[in-house]
Amino acid sequence: MEGYRKDRDFLHLLRLIAPGTELREALGRIIASHLGALVVVGDDEKVMQVVNGGVRIDCEFSAASLYQVAKMDGAVILDEDLSRIRFANVHLVPDPSIPTSESGTRHRTAERVARQTDKLVIAVSERMERVTMYKGEWSHVVLPVRVLISKANQALQTLEKYKSRLDQVSATLGALEFEDLVSLQDVVSVLQRAEMMQRIAEEIRVYLAELGREGRLIELQLEELMTGVEREKRNVIRDYRPEGGKTAEAVERSLGLLSEEELLHLTSVAQALGYSGVHDELDLQLRPRGYRLLERIPRLPSSVVERLVKNFGDLQSIMQASEKMLEGVEGVGRARAHAVKDGLRRIAEASLVERYA
Repeated sequence: MEGYRKDRDFLHLLRLIAPGTELREALGRIIASHLGALVVVGDDEKVMQVVNGGVRIDCEFSAASLYQVAKMDGAVILDEDLSRIRFANVHLVPDPSIPTSESGTRHRTAERVARQTDKLVIAVSERMERVTMYKGEWSHVVLPVRVLISKANQALQTLEKYKSRLDQVSATLGALEFEDLVSLQDVVSVLQRAEMMQRIAEEIRVYLAELGREGRLIELQLEELMTGVEREKRNVIRDYRPEGGKTAEAVERSLGLLSEEELLHLTSVAQALGYSGVHDELDLQLRPRGYRLLERIPRLPSSVVERLVKNFGDLQSIMQASEKMLEGVEGVGRARAHAVKDGLRRIAEASLVERYA
């Protein structure tokens, strides 16, 4: 599963067997009838090279038709877009020198065919009543819906805890920004929590892809919890990445490449942001450019935020500027200048109350 999570292209494979699809319905019938099955999705030249014998069917694909032809002993070959059943009762003969970690004949064949052809191969175990998917080097055991829902709910509970902690460190950062007392440790604490949340969310999205229509409620909860997290993370990066250092996009990539263990260390997060990663550096005093707080002001376009930061350099300078000075920035004008001053004042009051209440 770990290899899959690093390649989101495989999400569509999980959606193929999600509840409500014809393929999942067929697999359910096969398991309920205590049958085994071997299904290859794709009928190109590579697949036909491992096919020996069988019956050419070439009929429209449906759950009922796949279930019927799966009653034969051999494998079933479907076309790439799951619209037709091409062959049934096929004997698959992959290269026996291809390594496999499976023990049963059906699953060994499935894994070798998947590695040799790079096509999706689905094996249904007659004895264990288990469905396993293979494609290239990737494999995945399809879990029952109740188990997936349980795992997704557990991950959601963890996400809620991290969300609460992110809100806390984000509020602290906001208050410190107005007091001009931000340290690198305060910054990387926010980035650490945001990155952790995004990784947990990715894990939940894997479950959602496999749950299909059964995961709608979980999906709504996930969307609510993740609202604003990506934006918060990006703006913190824009505010605090070293001048002349990595771009914001490069910093995000660096954070994404941190291992789970590295992410637990604030020095590793600081290094991903573009600092040296020396522990003593966490006490370094920093000034935000102002992106994060300015973008919280209602109806203030991002282009105007960009110009304000470019003209004044940092949040403290923007806060200390008079409305007249703000008006001088292209695209601001009197109304927006007042909105900026009033908006920052309101955010400052809310941040200080939230921190010290």
